[in-house]
Amino acid sequence: MSSTHAESTQAASGGIHANRLFTASCLSLISTSVAFAVVGDIMNALKTQFILTNQQVGWIGGAALWGFTLSIIVLGPLCDVLGMKNLLRFSFLCHLAGPLIMILAPGFALLFVGALVIALGNGTVEAACNPLVATLYPNNKTTKLNQFHVWFPGGIVLGCLACFLLSMIGISSWKLRLGLILLPTLVYGFLFLGQKFPFTERVQSGVSFGGMIAATLTRPLFIVLFLCMGLTASLELGPNRWITSILQSGGMHGILVLAWISGLMAVLRFFAGPIIHRLSSTGVLLGSSVLAGLGLFGLSYANTMTVALATATVFALGVCYFWPTMLGVVAERVPKGGALALAMMGGMGMLASGMIASPQLGRIADNHLLERLDTTRTLSVLEAAAVQLPKIQAAAPEAQRKDFDPFFADVTNALALTAKNAGTLTPDTAKALRAIIGAASSVPKADDATKKLLGDTTSLLGPADNYGGRMAFRIFAPFALILVVVFSILFVRDRMTARRPA
Repeated sequence: MSSTHAESTQAASGGIHANRLFTASCLSLISTSVAFAVVGDIMNALKTQFILTNQQVGWIGGAALWGFTLSIIVLGPLCDVLGMKNLLRFSFLCHLAGPLIMILAPGFALLFVGALVIALGNGTVEAACNPLVATLYPNNKTTKLNQFHVWFPGGIVLGCLACFLLSMIGISSWKLRLGLILLPTLVYGFLFLGQKFPFTERVQSGVSFGGMIAATLTRPLFIVLFLCMGLTASLELGPNRWITSILQSGGMHGILVLAWISGLMAVLRFFAGPIIHRLSSTGVLLGSSVLAGLGLFGLSYANTMTVALATATVFALGVCYFWPTMLGVVAERVPKGGALALAMMGGMGMLASGMIASPQLGRIADNHLLERLDTTRTLSVLEAAAVQLPKIQAAAPEAQRKDFDPFFADVTNALALTAKNAGTLTPDTAKALRAIIGAASSVPKADDATKKLLGDTTSLLGPADNYGGRMAFRIFAPFALILVVVFSILFVRDRMTARRPA
């Protein structure tokens, strides 16, 4: 009998149905990953409809990441006290409420709050399900955690394909896309309903809460892995948050590239067991760091779908094992750390990628896109907008005319700042161009002048947004070298330890 089957049978004998709990855990992770795919897909739509900067959208996308940290850090260590069942009830409520808040949001503030609520649900799933999987399969932790985390990229594939199919049949509503998150949420809520949950492995082994804290915070290896988790997660989740938006700006099907990356990751994680057994965990992390850096650097040169898919393949090979293998190494080498150690790792990963990587990639993109905006052409578009926007407003229904005031303000402000800076464009210029696109695209029956303004602005801003985003990838990629150094040291240490006589 296999160890996994024996563990499942043992759990079931106590009224705990391991297979059902594992399946429900996978579906809860699908809710998390569908949310990741959908929020990434709607970033351009949010920029246009609400006239946001790349950095503001980065904060919305980032909230859907670092908000994870709030719940996993607060609730993860309390997993034994509150119970995994109650944590998953909370995640269910967050996955229902978060999309609805964003759908009903009138502007940036509630979009941010809704993304944060979704992230609270995401973090709670990890806070409960990582120790749940480790407890259900104590003799096969790293492999089962990798198989559980198959459904993060797997869910991204499902979310990306659903968004793509909606666009193919002419449904462009970003609100409907957010509604996709509710589907797996309802299913996992049903599967967890009425189930008995085990005590965590830490409780079963008799380690006290204080012992868990000491075992976690006093281990130098844990501190090193904790810091590395910030970089591994940032290299994976930060760029993945932006890939769709950046490639779409360059006229490519960014959602399909993200689906390709996620599909490869899902397949590779499913076969994690033999790969980790052959190379060792630290060997896998070392190879992943090299490929992740090379793949991300390659993506910074992706100006066609062929190049994008080729470099995205290398990137996927690099990042696919980062998250679950980092968790598996901690679960195996710091077993007394229990839910606290796993929660701190997950929290660090999402905090770094959400509060640092995602918004900073947006900030870098905002700064570099100006390099691809022709000053003369840009000023011509802004001046044409200053003339055309009042006409668009006058033609709109009276109840909607006030909605155009922010558009005027952005265009006027950009022209004033450019004049003040002796004709030099500023970061506010891109915001003004998005305001023009938002105003011109909101007209049901646009005249020729409005259509020309929309076309001129889109053709001007799209390539600049694409270039700025690719430059952000190029600047970010070298951080992988830090991981290469650290994991090389750990890998060599493991090899030397394995060769010592018993």
